[in-house]
Order: sequence, then structure tokens, then C-alpha cells
Amino acid sequence: MFNAQYFRTFITLVETGSFTRTARRLDMTQPGVSQHVRKLEQYLDKPLLVRQGRRFMLTEAGRRAYDYGLRLFAEHEQFRHSLDDDALDTGECRIASPGSVGLMLYPYILGQQQMTPGLTVNYSFAFSHEIVSDVLAGRHDLGIVTEPIRHPELDCRLWHQEPLCLVVPADFTGTSLTELMGIGFINYSDGVSHAGALLRSNFPEEFRSMNQFRRQGFTNEVAMVLDAVARGLGFTVVSRLVLETSPWQRQVKELDLPVAEHEALHLVSRAGSRVPRRYERLLEGFREQRLRERFGYGEVVSPL
Repeated sequence: MFNAQYFRTFITLVETGSFTRTARRLDMTQPGVSQHVRKLEQYLDKPLLVRQGRRFMLTEAGRRAYDYGLRLFAEHEQFRHSLDDDALDTGECRIASPGSVGLMLYPYILGQQQMTPGLTVNYSFAFSHEIVSDVLAGRHDLGIVTEPIRHPELDCRLWHQEPLCLVVPADFTGTSLTELMGIGFINYSDGVSHAGALLRSNFPEEFRSMNQFRRQGFTNEVAMVLDAVARGLGFTVVSRLVLETSPWQRQVKELDLPVAEHEALHLVSRAGSRVPRRYERLLEGFREQRLRERFGYGEVVSPL
């Protein structure tokens, strides 16, 4: 029968190197320590020690049992702390977002994890419909989506807005809608809706629909769409998060437009559930950083 105390006794024995010191540290008798070791050996059906008088050596099974025991108790402590929803620096975070968000948010979260080792982060890149399904199934505690979700079992609220950027090849010299039509459009999952919103606001008299533009290609990976633009194959519209993290940002340029449009990012969680405060700290920190970068300040209203 599995008994965590047997592992605790065995770990202490290995670390002290002495049955006597183990008994003293654990407030046990020396025969009690020996009994725990024998019980653990019986449970594992392997000898863990080779005794040499008052000294002992670990067998291969003993070394593996010791390593496993350390992981076992470390995971137990992590689990115990994760149950504290008010803890800011311990516990597991399970988040999913589109690639357009995760390209910058995930590295930011990893940086926070380095500073607070008690955090464990499981981050998934996915499309909005997959994120909704996973939050409903309990595979993620929090999802970030680019469209508001209406579902009786979900809470959805606006979290943050990122500017949309009209991105053209670096050598493109045009400024008109006609000239954009001439080079064509590079599409991705949210490309048509983002481009339509930005072009409609800035060319209200000329723009009718995205059907005006020749489609020069499609990729379902937003991080790669600027590769096509950098090669001169067309233009696209992406959030500033994508442009700022792109390895091709020097081979493309943003076309200045008078009217700004934004990609709205929404937080999705199970209805009635309380999202632990560690999520709030991560998301507010990222949002505040983005506001400082854009405006030089970071007034934050908690979205959670």
C-alpha cells in the first residue's frame, strides 16, 4: 500500500546518511525508521539500500526512489499552494490565446515566471473556437479571444485593445486604396475582418468590401503573414503585437493612416468561477506595460 510517510522517512535517511539522525529528526525510534524502509522496499518490490555495518549505499532502485520522492513532495507543495486563489506568486496558470496575442504575452509571462519560481504556466496557442471549447471543458482557466463570446456557461469581458497596422512591403510608395488594390491582399484567420475595419474607416468613399482586393495568399499562422509582405507579395493588416514581434519588421513598413482602429481582446472564463488573483497580476502587468509603451503611462482597470 502506498504511504507517503515511508517516502518521507527514506528521503530523510538518504539526506542524513544515518538511521540515528533520521530517527532524531523525525521524532521516531531507530527501529521505526528501519521498518519504514522495509515497508517501502516491500511496496516497490526492490531493495533500496545495501547495508555495510552502520553505513549504507543506495541501489539503483534506491536512487530512483529518492529522486521520485523529491518530485512527489515538490509537486504536493505546489498543488497545495495552487489551491490558494489569493496567492500572487504560486500556483498553476492555464491560459490560451491566438498567436497574435501569444507572440508577446507568452514571453512576458515566462519572464514573470523566472522572477516567481512558484508559478507554473501552461500556455496554448489556438484559434478562438478551440479556446472556447477548452475553457468549457476545463482544460484552460482563462482564454483570450478576438471576438466577444455569448454563451450561457461563459463570462466574457473586454480586456485590452491593440492598434491595427496596415503593413506594406518596405519599397511600397503608394498611399491610395487603388495602389493597395494593385499589390493585392495577404489573408490570415482574422485578416479580412481587421483589414475591412481599418480600410472602411480610412477610405470611406472608395472602400466597399474586401472583395475589391486580389487575394495573394493565405496562412493560418499570423506570425508568418509578414513574410509574404516582406517578399513584396501584397499588403496585410495585423495588430501591433504581431508587427513588433515579427522578424520581418525591417523588411516591411506601416502605412500611416489618419483613423485608428483596434483589435479588441476579450477574456473568457467559466461563468460563476473566480479566476485566481495570479492571473489578474499577470494580465494587468502585461496590459500596463503595453500602455506605457504606447502612451507613457499605464492606468489599469482590473478586467477580472
